Amino acid sequence: MSNWVWIVYLAPLLLIWSWRLRRRRDVAVESRVAHQESQRAGQMEPVSLHPLINPALCVGCGECVKACPETSDGRVLGMIDGKAELVTPGNCVGHSACKASCPVGAISLVFGSEKRGVDIPLLSPEFETNVPGIYIAGELGGMGLIRNALVQGRQAVEAIARKHQRRKGMHDVLIVGAGPAGFAASLTAKALGLKYITVEQESLGGCVYQYPRAKLVMTSPVEVPLIGEVRITQTSKEALLEFWQHVERETGVAIQYRERVESITRHGAGFAVKTSTGYYATRAVLLAIGRRGSPRKLGIPGEDLPKVVYRLIDPYQYSGQRVLIVGGGDSALEAAASIAESCDAEIAICHRGASFVRARSSNRDRIERARRAGRLQVEYDTRVRQIERDAVVLEHKGKVKRMPNDAVIVAAGGVVPTDFLKHVGVTVQTKYGTA
Repeated sequence: MSNWVWIVYLAPLLLIWSWRLRRRRDVAVESRVAHQESQRAGQMEPVSLHPLINPALCVGCGECVKACPETSDGRVLGMIDGKAELVTPGNCVGHSACKASCPVGAISLVFGSEKRGVDIPLLSPEFETNVPGIYIAGELGGMGLIRNALVQGRQAVEAIARKHQRRKGMHDVLIVGAGPAGFAASLTAKALGLKYITVEQESLGGCVYQYPRAKLVMTSPVEVPLIGEVRITQTSKEALLEFWQHVERETGVAIQYRERVESITRHGAGFAVKTSTGYYATRAVLLAIGRRGSPRKLGIPGEDLPKVVYRLIDPYQYSGQRVLIVGGGDSALEAAASIAESCDAEIAICHRGASFVRARSSNRDRIERARRAGRLQVEYDTRVRQIERDAVVLEHKGKVKRMPNDAVIVAAGGVVPTDFLKHVGVTVQTKYGTA
């Protein structure tokens, strides 16, 4: 009888144990494959914030791998030799869920790497820079996720309300930017009864507004003043912007669009801010402008033609046209793939490099599928030399060719506003794999 008892209890345990061993082996194989593919593609440099795993502390539980929200878009964290490892650094977007899930504190979050530095403003825990009264929230401070930006925008304004006395004839805070951080900051300022002004050089949404049509945006629940808890875990760009526009109308939050900040100078107990339309006196300034203050231009003849734009809004507008996308990052690939998947345009994408090493694997796959289907032409090792009214002039390894063209989308990234920050007096540090 005792033998049967052992069999009844041990058999399920052995089955579970063998299943776990097979699963760990499968994860290890997947992780090695992903790591090798990342090495071949040259995607071993993380974009910004990413986990640094201490192998001496890691116990190999795999909780960080399960917690990573990006796993569905290609494995970011994996298990190799029984330890957690960042197997595709180029796909990491700094969710930080891995650090929170680690039971032994083996993960720290850092910026940059030994080879590739990242410029990050020096900030206090309350998001104040080394210049008293100037604050930074959101992507410019190194945290690019929507939820983080919303939280930081709120916390920065709360800090301003606590620390800075109100002065007659001055705004309490001038908020620069109406992306996630700036929008949350504006709502917070209104909720606290502060005298505020928000200026935005483009449109509500900031970086979200610049996403290609229908791109999915991942967030998690967050508390926002005047709204309450926002529980949006997965949505489209259009739906998220529509929600924010509804909030803007319902709350009456004031945002001045098409207004660009040109200079910030110390003036008495506060600052004088010069914009494209006037001057403002303010006790504090919150910069929520993102890391790409202005689009990077090609600096070639014809770039000022009306057919040249620097982001894709709606791929359907290019139906029946001959379109050239310039760039090799995710924005360029997403733009090219979105047009190819949406309409009958004649599309080409040119990149000065030999491959799309800076783009995520999912976007490279989309481009490859479109190329194989004959919907997209890829031009590697190619530069645009001139843009004409009905054509573009390309150079490939010293040979020049002229390609008929109706529209050009330059998706070559943006210019990080480091010079602007230094001119204001904000200290910028270059991080090489440090917190």
